[in-house]
Amino acid sequence: MSAPTPGVVHHASLEELRELERSYVIPTYARNPVQFVRGSGCRLWDSDGNEYLDFLAGISVLNVGHCHPRVVEAVREQAGRLTHATNLYYTQPALELSARLAESSLKGKVFLANSGAEATEAAIKLTRKARPGGKIVVLQDAFHGRTYGALSATPQESKQAPFAPLVPGFVVVPKDPDALSNAVDDDTAAVLLEPIQGETGINVLSDELLYAARESCDRTGAALVFDEIQTGMGRTGTLWAYEQSGVVPDALTSAKALGGGLPVGALVTGPRLADVLAPGDHGSTFAGGPVACAAALVALEICSDEGLLSRVRALGERLAEGLAQLPYAAAVRGRGLMLAIDLRDGLLGPELASRALLEQRLVVNATGPGTVRFEPPLVVSEDEIDEALVRLQSLR
Repeated sequence: MSAPTPGVVHHASLEELRELERSYVIPTYARNPVQFVRGSGCRLWDSDGNEYLDFLAGISVLNVGHCHPRVVEAVREQAGRLTHATNLYYTQPALELSARLAESSLKGKVFLANSGAEATEAAIKLTRKARPGGKIVVLQDAFHGRTYGALSATPQESKQAPFAPLVPGFVVVPKDPDALSNAVDDDTAAVLLEPIQGETGINVLSDELLYAARESCDRTGAALVFDEIQTGMGRTGTLWAYEQSGVVPDALTSAKALGGGLPVGALVTGPRLADVLAPGDHGSTFAGGPVACAAALVALEICSDEGLLSRVRALGERLAEGLAQLPYAAAVRGRGLMLAIDLRDGLLGPELASRALLEQRLVVNATGPGTVRFEPPLVVSEDEIDEALVRLQSLR
């Protein structure tokens, strides 16, 4: 790669980046052969100037869209004043974000983190301290993260097996109300679940299952924790997915879209668990950083807007109806703008997603061999929904 010219944006070629990856990057990702260099709203542009329609939003990270002007301005303003101070001191963005998160949901208290996995780790520590030695009940097909505690709560053999032994004390149960109720007893610290399982295919948990989890925790004193890392921030048509079931958890985790594109996560408690952790029990160097929190304050305000949330529900129905008409769609499931299709006729999800990217310049994602998911920014328009459906119809 040649030295950059001052004042000129230099984009390395794709082959140059691949050479850097081969030489210097630990190979944990299977990347698509596209270099994105710019984004705005629901659109992306690659290094060759090609425009793409983004129906993945960085895996539900960019709910407010790429480079939302208000987020950009908040980041610029905060970065010019203070970027870091550590949690040994007060900074206004972190405390304001904690207050708004608590008031928007469970009315308890907040631990700020840097990611969804870190928020999961905080939830595990919180519930284990609340009931020392207690087991944590998780569901089949769950995904809670890749750090050791979060991975131990993720019952997928391909992800867990290479890294055994894992953290003990996790019990896996089927997605069945009776099985869950039977597994929760006086030795249970928590039930941890995603209201909609995202990483394993947009599987919506039934209200009956959620009610069984709530009843079981009330009966035994265990904590009910909802992983809203992917479902939160308006993705399903309400700010938090739990609002649609009427089942209120004792704590929830948030990340992904919370930072408007910047890395930030949170553990939010209700009043019961608000004061379980004490000084020294947990911490993080970068969590609650002023720049990420400034972005999150704006993203949270945008995603809380009732007009936007109403549009998410309506546009989700429009997208779901269109997906059901695709000749290769065997089933459509999800809620709001968190949708997936199962493929018919032996089509493979990764192959279809790759063709959508390279042939139709549509960014989607395969969650497995026969499933493709769609999570556009919540600011998507009706015309962009229809445009995506036209591009999908072209994949025969």
